[in-house]
Amino acid sequence: MNNIYNYTLDELEEYFLSIGEKKFKALQIFDWLYKKRVKCIDEMTNIKKDTLKNIENNFKFDKIEIVDIKNGKDVKKYLFKLEDGNYIEAVLMIHNYGNSLCISTQVGCNMGCKFCESGRLKKKRNLETYEMVQQILVIEDVEKLRISHVVLMGIGEPFDNYDNVLKFIRIINNPKGLELGARHITISTCGLVDKIRKFMNENLQVNLAISFHAPNDEIRNKIMPINKRYNISELIGVIKEYIKKTNRRVTFEYIMLEGINDSKECAKELSILLKGLNAYVNMIPYNETNNIEYKRTKNEKIVEFYDILKKNGINVTVRREFGSLIDAACGQLRSKHEEE
Repeated sequence: MNNIYNYTLDELEEYFLSIGEKKFKALQIFDWLYKKRVKCIDEMTNIKKDTLKNIENNFKFDKIEIVDIKNGKDVKKYLFKLEDGNYIEAVLMIHNYGNSLCISTQVGCNMGCKFCESGRLKKKRNLETYEMVQQILVIEDVEKLRISHVVLMGIGEPFDNYDNVLKFIRIINNPKGLELGARHITISTCGLVDKIRKFMNENLQVNLAISFHAPNDEIRNKIMPINKRYNISELIGVIKEYIKKTNRRVTFEYIMLEGINDSKECAKELSILLKGLNAYVNMIPYNETNNIEYKRTKNEKIVEFYDILKKNGINVTVRREFGSLIDAACGQLRSKHEEE
């Protein structure tokens, strides 16, 4: 039996038509699920009993469960337990422009980025669409707030779970669903070139971020195994296609790793590589973990790197730090829990 939160509005309409019902029933269901936020099917008071019985017999309403919360300044990290006993994480960040939620898309990750805690525990499975949707619903219910921005940048590689992620985006973006503006949704990928090319044709106005982290193949090969499959030249090539097709700016995420990718030479190389692209660099101070040897670049070198990019005409920001004291690196809370 499938979870009802797996279904887009179009899919629910198709379902009701297939059983001889009017498709507006799907709109009623969506309203109860995403606007009125019912806890159980019996609360859907404007739907006929036989229709409710059919829904009850054909759909599950199970929710994922918060089992741990870590609190920090303007940040909260949630550990969820799934129906099958696996664990995932989500991180809520409070900004002056709204509440941003970083969600997971897989249980574990197979991309193997050397600096990433979530990749240390290999992928067990993809998340279903409902398990992504409910990261938002459950946290909004617990915290009594509205999530205004969603970032697919937690555990997992979103484009390695392409179909479920696209359904998730269509549900939360739908005006009858969670009504999150497309430009308030960001999907992050380590560089699956084939999926980026596919994504550019989806006619979605969501933001694209690239986990880049190195200015040349030599460094990127060492810290990101995906680069051996899709090298920087291929990746930059598809990004140029993406920008031309969508006319949208792309973010290049760049985690600052001491002695690895933070030299003046790296900054100059990165400047040359990105010159002329409709893009900006988001420099990220590294969250160190006990399980990985990489260290965070010192603040003065971060400033130096930033200045070189800026002087070379590259749009660049340094990400505000959240949660360094609450195991904020992706996958830290999950790995701690599973290894206890």
